[in-house]
Amino acid sequence: MTSLRKLGSSDLEVFPLALGGNVFGWTADQEQSFAVLDAYTAAGGNFVDSADSYSAWVEGNQGGESETIIGKWIKARGNRSDVVIATKVSQHPDYQGLSAANIKAAADASLRRLGTDHIDLYYTHFDQPEVPVEEIIGALDELVRAGKVRHIAASNISAERLQESLDFSDREGLARYVALQPHYNLVSRDTYEGGLENVAERSGLAAVPYYALASGFLTGKYRPGTTVDSARAQGAARHLETERGQKVLTALDEVARAHDAEVATVALAWLAAQPTVTAPIASARTVEQLPAPLGVAELRLTEEELGKLTRASA
Repeated sequence: MTSLRKLGSSDLEVFPLALGGNVFGWTADQEQSFAVLDAYTAAGGNFVDSADSYSAWVEGNQGGESETIIGKWIKARGNRSDVVIATKVSQHPDYQGLSAANIKAAADASLRRLGTDHIDLYYTHFDQPEVPVEEIIGALDELVRAGKVRHIAASNISAERLQESLDFSDREGLARYVALQPHYNLVSRDTYEGGLENVAERSGLAAVPYYALASGFLTGKYRPGTTVDSARAQGAARHLETERGQKVLTALDEVARAHDAEVATVALAWLAAQPTVTAPIASARTVEQLPAPLGVAELRLTEEELGKLTRASA
């Protein structure tokens, strides 16, 4: 049985791979989503990541489709107490921004869609620098005190605003961020390393990186001369045109061969071994796509292998 990891300073214990819910209601319909969720939890997984805006970008969708599917699955399986549910606020078409009123209204809407009385981890999805941290943290603290949210977290925020938020929480004795969801992977390190990582390390925050596989590039399926049928293919393939992308693929191939592992598993294992990282996020639209990311729970890279990948991605 894979050991769970403590999420920052919280009392939550999570599987070392968070299952991304961005595909639910987008490239995976309800039946496919249920199958993926079943397979993930059967493998020991317990950490499901969503947002109130998933997947508003799809024609005919309104936002909240992912939460609705997760909520129906929880009800059908009767497993609410076994799963750590994370979702986010600020981007739903009907609940834009981080005003206190919007945060509270959006949380209630998320709770309805999820069919639960509490959210385990509630993220501010995109920071709004024009809204004072006092207003944001104050609203989140009210949700925690009301029992609607267990712990709070931030995503897409500057190091300065993150530190300001933590300082305010500490000063006023209010709910404090326990996790950070940064854009971070082998071909995008400067989006986290440096200021943000320093704040996270200093403050005991758990990093839960998104785009952990660089929209699929770090699965190894994008190679010169290949065409991949994916909604995210264009974004992923651009890494092939960079020297860093090619070096990273070469290093991933070498390490993967040494372990008889999938390239995606190695990329996630590098990420999971980085300071502050608790659980990378990866999504799967079919059950067949799950074994590679799930492998991160068992794969341990040597210091030499980690160094090789770090140098290749510099």
